[in-house]
Amino acid sequence: MREAAFVKQNKDKWLKFESLLKNKNPIPPEQLSAVYIEVSDDLSYAQTFYPQSNTVLFLNEMASAAHQKMYKNKKESRNRFIGFFTEEFPLFFYHHQKQLLLAFLIFALFAVVGAFSAASDGAFVRGILGDAYVNMTLENIANNDPMAVYKQAAETDMFLGITINNIRVGLFAFTLGILAGLGTAFILMQNAVMLGSFQYFFYDKVLLWESARTIWIHGTIEISVIIVAGCAGLVVGKSLLFPGTYSRLRSFTFGIKNGLKIVISTIPFFIIAGFLEGFVTRLTQMPDWLAICIILLSLCLILFYYVFYPIYLHNKKSNDEQQLHQV
Repeated sequence: MREAAFVKQNKDKWLKFESLLKNKNPIPPEQLSAVYIEVSDDLSYAQTFYPQSNTVLFLNEMASAAHQKMYKNKKESRNRFIGFFTEEFPLFFYHHQKQLLLAFLIFALFAVVGAFSAASDGAFVRGILGDAYVNMTLENIANNDPMAVYKQAAETDMFLGITINNIRVGLFAFTLGILAGLGTAFILMQNAVMLGSFQYFFYDKVLLWESARTIWIHGTIEISVIIVAGCAGLVVGKSLLFPGTYSRLRSFTFGIKNGLKIVISTIPFFIIAGFLEGFVTRLTQMPDWLAICIILLSLCLILFYYVFYPIYLHNKKSNDEQQLHQV
């Protein structure tokens, strides 16, 4: 069955279920269970025949809403916040792995472009990073403290300033998705070229290891969640370019809502990155093994939360549904 026919056949039923789940009045357990099973059946069918479609996202959201109503407790306001980060978001984000990969590839490509451009043109780094920053860094290198820039501001001031700036960049990457994803790609390009030229600058000064083991203490999480925020913008862009069986306005509404969820997920990580940059990165005399441990733990945290954990929860949910149907 074509997706359009599948949607037309079930549209009225889904709208009825959606209205029922949004109603704040209690739903009889038997009726709620029946709704959950039926929506899960439709979701399984859509995942099989129309993967990565808006229909899958819509049904997955409705199945999650039914699941939450079935298992919510009296401390809903408190558990809602925890549940968003531990279950709701990872399950939802499983369906946006392609956009995450695309955001990563865009960033990686332009990081290489930035490094290559810096290698080809001696003035490129100054054009990207600014004369003041380059001159200050050259002075720091001459003083045998190339990473002194991370020690200039007070710890708390630096933490707050960096965190607010990074969240602003993430919001820009998300909101500029309304330009069919091109604005998001520009933000990713801008940050990637800056990173690539920055790293080549230190490579050219035979300080690549010194710079990498320092900046990636905070940069592993910071850069990763900028890419995730870019994923949010690409989700918005995709909703405009490829509405599927939905009207462009309804698809765009889904895209904004889904992209916003992704951006919200990055805020705790931006705070962690800001804390590391404000309080830890400045400790440039720490042993290499400690810096490497922080970098590897940060990388594992990002990969776990945005890649492996969503896959695990999705597979677990699919297995639970299959067992429920067998019963």
